[in-house]
Amino acid sequence: MATDQRTYLDYNATSPLRPEVADVVVRALQLSGNPSSVHSEGRAARAAIEAAREKVARLIGSKTKNVILTSGGTEASNLVLSPSFRRLGQPGADRLLIGATEHPCGLDGHRFPADAVERIPVGADGVLDLAWLRTRLEQAEGQRFLVSVQLANNETGVLHPVAEAARLVHEHGGLIHTDAVQAAGKVPVDMAELGVDVLTISAHKIGGPKGIGAVALASDQLEIPDRLIRGGGQEKGYRAGTENVAAIAGFGAAAEIALANLAGEAARLEALRDEAQAHLRRIAPDAVIFSGEAERLPNTLAFAIPGLKAETALIAFDLHGIALSSGSACSSGKVRRSHVLDAMGVEPALAEGAMRLSLGWMTTKEDVIRFAEACERVVGTLYKRKASAA
Repeated sequence: MATDQRTYLDYNATSPLRPEVADVVVRALQLSGNPSSVHSEGRAARAAIEAAREKVARLIGSKTKNVILTSGGTEASNLVLSPSFRRLGQPGADRLLIGATEHPCGLDGHRFPADAVERIPVGADGVLDLAWLRTRLEQAEGQRFLVSVQLANNETGVLHPVAEAARLVHEHGGLIHTDAVQAAGKVPVDMAELGVDVLTISAHKIGGPKGIGAVALASDQLEIPDRLIRGGGQEKGYRAGTENVAAIAGFGAAAEIALANLAGEAARLEALRDEAQAHLRRIAPDAVIFSGEAERLPNTLAFAIPGLKAETALIAFDLHGIALSSGSACSSGKVRRSHVLDAMGVEPALAEGAMRLSLGWMTTKEDVIRFAEACERVVGTLYKRKASAA
């Protein structure tokens, strides 16, 4: 039976909007000027954008002037993953090496010819295979590489060795992008420490508005001549069109809050995640935790219970008031087997049961307890049905 009390545990899909951010958005909606106008109203709108840009830059250790605002993480990756991305005065890349478990915005949204793309494999734990990357770069033979690796995987939460990958790529004269959409605001992110050339993020994963994200270039000696949205000179010509002032202001507010609470929230969410995992193992001792032995985001628990299909289990959890996910929420609501788990070599029957619990700023110990209670009912009910059918 459906419950009126809801427990939202799908923050990796999107975080609920923080009330402080909502207040900022509402105030920014009342700014009447166009940010490109020179009058007072226009300057006020421009000031809101630039203040937000600075806050976003602080969250990721970037220079403010190198942050380009976009409609979200997908557009940001689509813009960056182009053969035209280059150092000034040098030719662009002729090959893209991209992690096999990347988000579809990278795997499907890049702008390279299909025969110029290779996928970097991962191990059974979901971690990028650095040995494969090293060998491939050593075989470059004059090829110019752009490498793209997530900082944190959206499905398993696994953290990839991006800094080590960046060193390898630069040793061989390549450029490297990291998709930090899931990592920003959950773990420390610093472009200089990572050593990446470009980084992409999104607001709605950190309690900000949907539909706003950013590209951050490591220096002004990098450029992307082939732009996606052409017309006006907004965002230094990288993205034409009148800016979404309210969403941008909200992005800045969310970034500021996330940075201020980073260490404490990471510890709190990791404790809650581990408690949920302990309940899961008690209820279903044969449950499989994906990337459980690897370093991963403090808020993410990806699992499967042998014999239970995700599509059935997710509906059952929803009826008990628990919002979980089967992994990525970017597939028109469809539940289908994960390309991430396929790349990890997970057996298809087990992969079809994969679910993801992800926690965030509103999650409490009571939410974890409600998840455990629902899990006991769901597992008990579905296993009883399975036994009766047999």
